[in-house]
This record gives sequence, structure tokens and C-alpha cells, in this order.
Amino acid sequence: MNNTNNSWKESIYLVREELAHKLHEPLANLAERCTSVWGNRDQLDVVLMENFASIPYCTYLYCLNVDGVQICDNVGKTGTAPEHFGRDRSHRPYMKESVPAWGFLLSDAYISLIGQRPAITALQIVRAGSAMLGYLGADFDLRDLPVTSSLYEESVFWRQVKGDPAIRGTVFQQCRVESRMDANLPQALSILNELLTHRGVFQCQIHFSSSQATIWTVADPFRYRILDHEALSDADICLVFPPQAYPDDATIPQENIEHILDAMRSLRFTDPTIYLRAASINIFNGMISLTFSCDGSHYMSYVEFLSKGKSFWY
Repeated sequence: MNNTNNSWKESIYLVREELAHKLHEPLANLAERCTSVWGNRDQLDVVLMENFASIPYCTYLYCLNVDGVQICDNVGKTGTAPEHFGRDRSHRPYMKESVPAWGFLLSDAYISLIGQRPAITALQIVRAGSAMLGYLGADFDLRDLPVTSSLYEESVFWRQVKGDPAIRGTVFQQCRVESRMDANLPQALSILNELLTHRGVFQCQIHFSSSQATIWTVADPFRYRILDHEALSDADICLVFPPQAYPDDATIPQENIEHILDAMRSLRFTDPTIYLRAASINIFNGMISLTFSCDGSHYMSYVEFLSKGKSFWY
């Protein structure tokens, strides 16, 4: 399955659809085998043990009556767990979802009670003729499930996220106070431009109000480095980062980095009340983020960012 162009919600749907396809038939077959011994704890344990391997990726199997009370032991790879007999599962998240008409439900993921980590449950209705006897349950630890898709791509469309209501409510009672970076912003942005275009930095978060920047480099992408006001005032900091050609697979063209930084500088100074507090650039996914004094954040592609004039923001 290839879903690199999907959103995270679409990716979840595709993964769940594939998992349900793998589980529905073997659980339905096992439910039929349980019918003849329904109500007999020991014999249900035997049937579940004999057929446990037929349910891929499974952690535990068990049977519930129509009220959600467990009528056999938990059955797993290492045997049975009798302490779960008689357990009332009616309050668990998967029991609160409606089982579709065809008798199979793959629940939403939830946090397990014992392991305290993400899990998922499949429920198969057990019937004798037209009468419903209860449910066959199968628990799955998300760590045991295979990765069946590539990681989704982040959306490049403009998104606005509102921040702290307390900050938004008092925004017009505040005014921008000049930070140390503000007093030396042209030089600081020139240094960041050099690092982004010729020194291997691929992501940069600029904190205008606290006078610092956090950077990630192609040569060491799993660790960030903090450049404080002193570093951003000293062009010698560039000597620390070896020269490196601008990546061919970067989404943002090299010549656009300077324009993006200039536009951020403008948003910092244009209005004394609604001003830019922090921003970020990622040259590979082409995204720009902006956080303003009202604590509202915006995410958009660099193309959209450069196309918007001051009238859009103010």
C-alpha cells in the first residue's frame, strides 16, 4: 500500500481497512467453532488455544456474553490467564461501539488497562442460528501490528491554530517590547540565511521574542542546536558549520530563503500589538510556521507565505 499523498486520517482509514480484511474471516470461522461449546469455560479455552495461531498478530482471545461479561479465560501465546474469567468488559471503549450488521467490529485504538499503551480490539458476534450468544474478542497490541503503509505527507495547505485563550483575550493590552535580537535582526537573519543556504541547516525555528534560534543540520539531523543572541550576533558562528551544497531535493529554492526571512522580519515590526513571536522554516517539506503575539499559529507552504501581503495578516 502506498499512501504518501494521504492525510493522517486517510492513512489511518487505509491501515484499519487492511487489518479488518485480514481479521474478519479467521475470527468468523473461529466464532463458528465456539458455538457448539458456548457456555462451557474449559472447552472454550481449548477451542481458543487450538485456533489461536489462526488469528494473526493477536495478543489475547476471549469470549463474552451479550452483557459483556467474560465467560472463559484469556487465551494467549503462552497459555491461559484465568484471572480474567468473569471480568465485566461492558465499560471498555470497544464495547461502547456499535457492531455493524455483518457482525464484525474493529474498534478504535485505545489505551490498554494492563500495559497502558495503545491497543485495538476486534469483536465478532457469535450466533446460533438467528440467536446471538455473545462475542468473540481479540486484543492486539499496536506494537505487534505490521507497518503496512508509508508515512503520510503533511498537508501544505494553510492552517490556522488558535492558542491560549488567556493570551488572546488580553492581546490588545500588550505591546511588543524590543528584544535583543530585534536590535540586531538584520545581522541575525543574514547569519541564518547563510546557515540555511550554504551550511547544511535544513530546519530553523526562530524565537524573536526570546532572541534565539533552534537549528537542525543535514549532517546530524537527530540533534538540535540552540543559537542564542550572542551567537546570532557573531558571524564567526558560521565557521563552526562546514560549507555544504544546498540539497537538490529541497522543496524551497535556495534563492527564496532570503525572501522568506525578510518577510518574517516585516511581520515582526509592522504592528506593535499583533507581531510575530516565533517562526520556522523547513527546506525539505517547504513549510513555514508563524506564531503571533495573540498566540495564534499558522502553517503554510513557502509559496503561499510569499504570496501574502501585509493586508492578509493585518
